[in-house]
Amino acid sequence: MQTTVRPATIHDAQAIVDFNLAMALETENLRLDPQILWAGVRAALADPLKATYFVGECDGKLAGVLMITHEWSDWRNGDIWWIQSVYVHPDFRRHGVFKAMYQHTEQAAKQSGAIGLRLYVVDHNQAAQKTYERLGMHLSEYVVMENLAIQT
Repeated sequence: MQTTVRPATIHDAQAIVDFNLAMALETENLRLDPQILWAGVRAALADPLKATYFVGECDGKLAGVLMITHEWSDWRNGDIWWIQSVYVHPDFRRHGVFKAMYQHTEQAAKQSGAIGLRLYVVDHNQAAQKTYERLGMHLSEYVVMENLAIQT
């Protein structure tokens, strides 16, 4: 199965929303608010400073998606690309879709002058971690902490 990778467009928005809803439920047993997600996807598609989506297609069907956000590292004087919102539709898993999207992303990052790629993965998702390791990623020394309750 051949995978073609391209930047997402506004025409992909509904599929990206659907993929994110499925990914959150599958990996974290989390039900996202579709209206908030829809607004977030549209905002990202409208503003490349927020995020960039790449989609993988197989035989003209959307098979997977990943989102890139950016982190500036003053320590390294460079841009780090964060891979987020990764999802491959179950019908297309184990066919190289994520590998194709990752390699496309890695090449695009190199061409842009980025200094590295990062992603976070749910601790118990060993299958995903093994996939990322096969592509050359490794566990870092960092632990992610968060405070998502800062909205007023």
